[in-house]
Amino acid sequence: MLKVWGRNNSSNVQKVMWAVAELGVEHERFDIGGSFGKNRDPAYLAMNPNGLVPTLQDGDFILWESNAIVRYLAREYGGGKLEGGDARQRARANQWMDWQLSVLAPAIGPVFWGLIRTPEDKRDPAAIAAAQSKTTEAMKILDTQLGKTAFVAGDQFTMGDIPVGIMAYRYWPLVPERPDLPNLQRWYAALQKRKPFRAHVESIPLS
Repeated sequence: MLKVWGRNNSSNVQKVMWAVAELGVEHERFDIGGSFGKNRDPAYLAMNPNGLVPTLQDGDFILWESNAIVRYLAREYGGGKLEGGDARQRARANQWMDWQLSVLAPAIGPVFWGLIRTPEDKRDPAAIAAAQSKTTEAMKILDTQLGKTAFVAGDQFTMGDIPVGIMAYRYWPLVPERPDLPNLQRWYAALQKRKPFRAHVESIPLS
């Protein structure tokens, strides 16, 4: 049975849990990190020297870094269901997973920390506004892609939609003043119809 260490309100843990649910893999999840602590305990650091979440255990195999875990699950348990139907679609799925890490997450991160994790009297409105603008510019890139394909890697839902979809869940409440992005909205509505997304992402408040 798979074991996943990490609190369920972590966006990175949510990636893994969404993928696990899409694939229907039997698993256990353990609350680690945030208010639960334990992520600096020696036993946990022996598995994940970064002291971050999530960490996956599959038998005697240990893996950390959320996108790497999603890729592993898609390959090991997906039978092509999440990876994509061919090499090009898999490459595009990987492209958008990398884009989430290199472009979208750094843009929206300061907005999340500024509005969710920082007391109101200590917030930097200018920095938050700048990050909101940067996030919207990134989302315009995604909207353009979604004007060409139903999902990020093509006409099929793939692992590439998972990391980007979790960032989109945060975008709506964190950037209330935004342009009309019809392709993004159509795609997000499709994600909302997926039970794993509702269970492991949309039902969990930002905190």
